[in-house]
Amino acid sequence: MAIEPKLELKAQQSLIMTPQLREAISMLQLNNLELQTYLEQELQHNPFLEMEEKQPEHEGEVPEQPEQQKDSMESSFDTGTERVGAGGSKPMDGDGLDMIEGRIAEKGSLRDHLMQQLSIAYPSGVEQMVGAFLIDHLDAAGYLRQSREELMERIGCKPDILDTVLTRVKQFDPTGVFAADLPECLALQLEEEGVLTRAAQTVLDNLDILADGDWGKLARMADVDKQAIAEIVADIRACNPKPAADFDHVVVQTALPDAVMRRLPKHEGGGWKVELNSQTLPKLLVNREYHAIVKTQAGNKADIKYLNDQLSSANWLVNALDQRAQTILKVCSAILEAQEGFFLFGVEFLKPLTLREVAEEIDVHESTVSRITMNKFLGTPRGLFPLKYFFDSGVSGAGGQDIAAEAVKARIKSLIDNEDPKKVLSDDKIAALLKAEGTDIARRTVAKYREALKIPSTPQRRRQKKNQQ
Repeated sequence: MAIEPKLELKAQQSLIMTPQLREAISMLQLNNLELQTYLEQELQHNPFLEMEEKQPEHEGEVPEQPEQQKDSMESSFDTGTERVGAGGSKPMDGDGLDMIEGRIAEKGSLRDHLMQQLSIAYPSGVEQMVGAFLIDHLDAAGYLRQSREELMERIGCKPDILDTVLTRVKQFDPTGVFAADLPECLALQLEEEGVLTRAAQTVLDNLDILADGDWGKLARMADVDKQAIAEIVADIRACNPKPAADFDHVVVQTALPDAVMRRLPKHEGGGWKVELNSQTLPKLLVNREYHAIVKTQAGNKADIKYLNDQLSSANWLVNALDQRAQTILKVCSAILEAQEGFFLFGVEFLKPLTLREVAEEIDVHESTVSRITMNKFLGTPRGLFPLKYFFDSGVSGAGGQDIAAEAVKARIKSLIDNEDPKKVLSDDKIAALLKAEGTDIARRTVAKYREALKIPSTPQRRRQKKNQQ
């Protein structure tokens, strides 16, 4: 058989990764803060790009957006009787964005200090999520001013879980954080020192009288002498009324929301609305007037080509940013539609959701959804969540429907928290209870989830509850 060279024509399709395509893909992965850094670099290199200056806003006002921007950035779809919309990039009004907007945490922040303690107390599960929510709602003094009812409404967890977590975090360092007011803050510190007597509590309950200097009245109310009141006052003066004062930053979050959501009032159709966080997302403009001016002054074809290339690059970048924004909104809207139960009722209603399901819903490739959800956060009335949080595997439920693993864990935790101390539930019993509720789960899976939640075994819990009686 003779071997000789020959020419052969063959048609073949292939995807050519142009520099601009690579750039567009990389931009999908950037969160708003990373994108802002990237755009600042582009502004230095392209003379026809400029940043739109944000106009100062009056308190409570939402700036009106140009109609063209509204048309290009808004979409909506129906979900039963409620409408879920994907809005433009204008900031949320009222206590929507203000409630969830955070600042970048710095080393030595109170949040870092408390989150380290929280991760030890609750390595995972619903309690950690509730604890992080409480940390993010401390004020500048370290107080948790919201009432129990307000916290219940915001978090959407069961009362016993909130009470358990709140009791635990009040034991964190510095002592006094998470107190509802000054008397409780001082009481926590006196209790730690072992000097919170009945008389001391009476003084704390009547700080206005203490401020007036009427120690005699306090002595009569507490049924002690003035010397005892003097000692109590000395103990109080040794306390720190602002336990967060030693930290540079108090209310901080490790991330900023790339998109935010809020409920719409009835006169706007009800349901939910998701919109980009424009306070961290800069808006680029193409200065075509400047291009027209400098082009008339170009001396040769090379200069004209350079100017045209820069204008083309600027136009491409603005279009790429708009496409990125549209995709983020579509992904967040799909998450909203799929996980509405979670936003309404809490973690036990989190549903299984895959990247592929969202990709099919919004008609993009699965890898695009994966990149969009990378390192990005959604601000919600329940707190700040990474987009990846809403994608969860599931276990079999009634009617062939799957139930999110996190929801099953939350239910297991709830069953154990409410078990009869004299009849501690076994893993087999928990599996049977869940099956009766429509969740088909094996005993070994219950054990795996229980261990992931750092919950002791049945014999260990039985001994613990017996010792507590």
